[in-house]
Amino acid sequence: MTNPDDLLPEGLEDRLPREAEAVTRAMRAVLDAMDGHGYDRVIPPLVEFEKSLAGRMSGVQPRRMFRFVDPSSLRTLALRSDMTPQVGRIAATGLAQAPRPLRLCYAGEVAVICADQLDPARERLQIGAELIGSDTVDAAAEMVALAIEALQCAGAASVSVDFTLPDLVDILAQKVLPLDPSSVAQVRRELDTKDAGGLAEIPGGDGYMPLLYATGPFDQSIDRLSAVDAGGALASRIAGLKQIAARVSGKARITLDPTERHGFEYQSWFGFTLYADGVRGALGRGGTYSIGGSCEPATGFSLYIDALVNVLGTPKQRDILFLPLGHDQETAARLRAIGWRTIAALSDADDGAALGCTHRLEGCEPVAFEAGR
Repeated sequence: MTNPDDLLPEGLEDRLPREAEAVTRAMRAVLDAMDGHGYDRVIPPLVEFEKSLAGRMSGVQPRRMFRFVDPSSLRTLALRSDMTPQVGRIAATGLAQAPRPLRLCYAGEVAVICADQLDPARERLQIGAELIGSDTVDAAAEMVALAIEALQCAGAASVSVDFTLPDLVDILAQKVLPLDPSSVAQVRRELDTKDAGGLAEIPGGDGYMPLLYATGPFDQSIDRLSAVDAGGALASRIAGLKQIAARVSGKARITLDPTERHGFEYQSWFGFTLYADGVRGALGRGGTYSIGGSCEPATGFSLYIDALVNVLGTPKQRDILFLPLGHDQETAARLRAIGWRTIAALSDADDGAALGCTHRLEGCEPVAFEAGR
């Protein structure tokens, strides 16, 4: 019978050995992909001052973070809910003098007080990369391509990427499709819910109706978006989207939802969401933004691969070598060096097969248990 004191809080769970191995393997694959493209890993602390975490990135919501008072400084601390602001702080402080563009990557656990309705997890593994000091189409294209490659290295099948323009309504409202400032938020809300009737009731909202249909496969949607932009206000953004799409063409399925804003609270002109076959919901998001405090431009993405690992399942059983009492230490070391995993006996009562071993060391050679018995 389970002791009630041993139950975990809602939204938190243990990763048992096989699951933990799968997560670790996927994480290593993603970090190796980033390292191969010149991204240096940083490891920020789990806890920081609340003001620092909330101030480095617009859209970060302190009310979602676990907060408590530091008995040393008497200031409010917070458990990180997103590692991106921490990387921004590192870039603006400890690496302020490092050459730009600065390429950094990270991996670690994040936690929130309340989970999303579609994702009950309150603790997740976040892995990401940030390209700091460049706000160009080439930088954005590099990040999209890297995110796709990283997911594929982790085992994702048939990756798809959905582009968006987070500041689209603000740009169009200035000249092409003028709106009263008080109506901008309303138009955004109706576009978020894809509500044509709601748009029609807003003064000037009719002009934004075609955006509801500029959604879908990239080639079709970008043409519809171009038709909306009769005044040319979006010309540079449309050209940028086409350039990014060309960079990743053939590597992933590309779609466009130009008005999507969920999850893009701090992105500026470009954002993207990543999906994969068999995985419910998004595996990651990214885009362009400005680091709070330093106002330095950056482009980055964050991946949440827990859902991917759940779909991939646990890895196959590895060969494990049982080392009996009195075994040759040098032989065991040599075998570990060429890839064997070993478990050493601590007493005569230890049973290698019961411990999950597939082989037993006999003399200087591994022998399968079936053949050795």
